[in-house]
Amino acid sequence: MTTQQIRLVALSAAAMEALLADDVATANRESGVELTELFLDDHSKWLFNYRLPQVKGDPGSARWLIHAIVSEPAGLVVGHAGYHGPPDENGMVEVGYTVDAQYRRQGYAKAVVAALIEQAAAEPGVRVVRASISPTNAASLATIAGFGFLEAGEQWDEEDGVELLFERSV
Repeated sequence: MTTQQIRLVALSAAAMEALLADDVATANRESGVELTELFLDDHSKWLFNYRLPQVKGDPGSARWLIHAIVSEPAGLVVGHAGYHGPPDENGMVEVGYTVDAQYRRQGYAKAVVAALIEQAAAEPGVRVVRASISPTNAASLATIAGFGFLEAGEQWDEEDGVELLFERSV
């Protein structure tokens, strides 16, 4: 499998608001990329509703939260990714990503994890990158393999149930 080339485009509060209102044209203008139906599904809207107050309360946090995953050189949006927030008091950021079903198993998730680790490593306040994954999510477990993550415990997530925690230094 060839390595996919991607770039991450942060979504502003205005783009998220437009998506929540099903106004894709405005969201596209705000983001500068052509967003897909994935950005209008229930999971994405839940995510935007959750993250929008963070961005409105701290506009600088937008660079940490939701990004469109853009495949290059085609400029095709293949999913969304980001961190759960800016680094915490211990210098930890947690990654999250969703690749549109039609683009899965093509290397985009691995490219996103690599890009998020690289971006985090470039930030002076970040020391650890975390991934939380359901023990039954074989695809995500395989995605992080080879990136140096070590199992660091587990947690209970209200949305997803039991999640295994994986961390790596940057």
